[in-house]
Amino acid sequence: MAASQPFSVALQGGLDKSSNSLELLQAPGKATKLKNFEVSTRGGYRRVNGYSQLGDGTRPNSGNAILGMHVYADGVIACSGTNIYFSLDGDSWLQINKASVDAGGDNYTAFTGRSASARTSQGKAHFATFEGNTVYGEAIITDEGSGIKPFYFKMTGTGAALSSRTYFAKEITVSGTHYPKYCVIHNKHLVVAGAATALNTIFYSGTSDIDDFTSSGSGSIVLDDQVVGLKSFRNELFVFCKNSIYKLQNINNASTIAIVPVTKNVGCVDGKTIQEFAGDLIFLAPDGFRTIAGTARIGDVELGTISKAIQPVINSIFDSTITFEYSSVVLRDKSQYRMYYSGTSSSTANSKGIIGTLTARGFEWSELQGIQAPAVTSGFNYAGKEKTYHGDRDGYIYNHDTGNSFNPAGTETSVSAEYQSPDYDYGDFGTLKTLDHIKVSVFPEGSVEPTLRVRFDYDSTDRLQPTDVGIISATPSIFGDAVALFGTSTFGSPEQPLVRATLVGSGHSNFFKIFSNDTNAPYTINGLYINYRPSGRQ
Repeated sequence: MAASQPFSVALQGGLDKSSNSLELLQAPGKATKLKNFEVSTRGGYRRVNGYSQLGDGTRPNSGNAILGMHVYADGVIACSGTNIYFSLDGDSWLQINKASVDAGGDNYTAFTGRSASARTSQGKAHFATFEGNTVYGEAIITDEGSGIKPFYFKMTGTGAALSSRTYFAKEITVSGTHYPKYCVIHNKHLVVAGAATALNTIFYSGTSDIDDFTSSGSGSIVLDDQVVGLKSFRNELFVFCKNSIYKLQNINNASTIAIVPVTKNVGCVDGKTIQEFAGDLIFLAPDGFRTIAGTARIGDVELGTISKAIQPVINSIFDSTITFEYSSVVLRDKSQYRMYYSGTSSSTANSKGIIGTLTARGFEWSELQGIQAPAVTSGFNYAGKEKTYHGDRDGYIYNHDTGNSFNPAGTETSVSAEYQSPDYDYGDFGTLKTLDHIKVSVFPEGSVEPTLRVRFDYDSTDRLQPTDVGIISATPSIFGDAVALFGTSTFGSPEQPLVRATLVGSGHSNFFKIFSNDTNAPYTINGLYINYRPSGRQ
């Protein structure tokens, strides 16, 4: 029998649904399936965290869907039903859409006693914060409902109890019957757009006068395309439209203010997908995810497509008969952009998402499933700590990306994760290979029980396919411990724990799958070390 031959693979490159099997031979570390795994900036593929209910699980507004959220002060703002709420801890919620607030601000008792400023047609919400010279800044809320004015909210006072603070709240009149959907703070102006009566128009407030659209420095500009989103970036305001992108320059100089086209060849699918990330802007265009990147040439902007590897996934979204709602968030500590999408009637289990991790090799992708997040937000609170939350259509709010399990409505649910390698022919498809054993580089963060599957010749029915092999770890944080994995011992050092399994079966090529469906700890798979024996040509 021929001597055993080694074949090693470092898992990197992320999900690739576009390359064919021959092309993937040149990139063996990529994945053909990567669900509920994230590409780690430290290398390998890590099963994602779960999520847990915020506080004691109290909903801001019973079973009304969460329409938008925003990290503000030392808590979070949430829009639900016809109201807007604020909470420090998720245990109790203060309704903040109040009317007739005193010009100098209300104390807690007076504020809670005010009548509601009704938002009966409230839709998906958009937020902006004007830092100004206040402790927490001033929050602006617009939404995609009909006939809803922008809402202004400010809170002062740093006491641990809400009863020790002062509150300001009011609606903002932009212009006549214009009710904008989108908002952003840019160079001390509040800029809004998307009103049903002025789809192509952006309005901007006076300088440092964000609640006044008639004062000095205010104005409006009409474009030739429908606005779908706004983003302030590097002293320029980018205006995303359905079929084009513009940038607004010199907003503080009436004589030089200008709207300049970035491109008239591509637009943005939904403003909820726009995020500032890694010194750039990322958004979903009709042909996939793109960035707006400034070059060394002053005033030049280059558009780049970054999601070619997952183009079939993008196509499936656009080809679907379902009208999806989008949301997105940036997880800065993981260098991740996440976009969630689901239909209004989609179950939590069928709700999906896409993760883009920026690595030294560029963007690398994976998919999410089982997180319903029509609203998601991330930001730094008053203490400078980054907080990330998402809300669902049942009105619950969650600590995002925490724990080991999904917890919709407080019910612990398994995380179904799946990695699949490309098909490996070990340099010669014509030679039959018999697998000897495999060592998997794995970093468990607790007790884990993934499963290994091997399939030969593209899962051919003409080949005897071996049974699955369980990966069992009964001890948390095993790094070099002598623990039975694959029914054998752990190999390697604490920095590189390897688990070994004897393999059976033969074929011209094979792929590996590692998967789990449980509430155990996350784990990272870093590499595969395979030994096989060539046994002649067929």
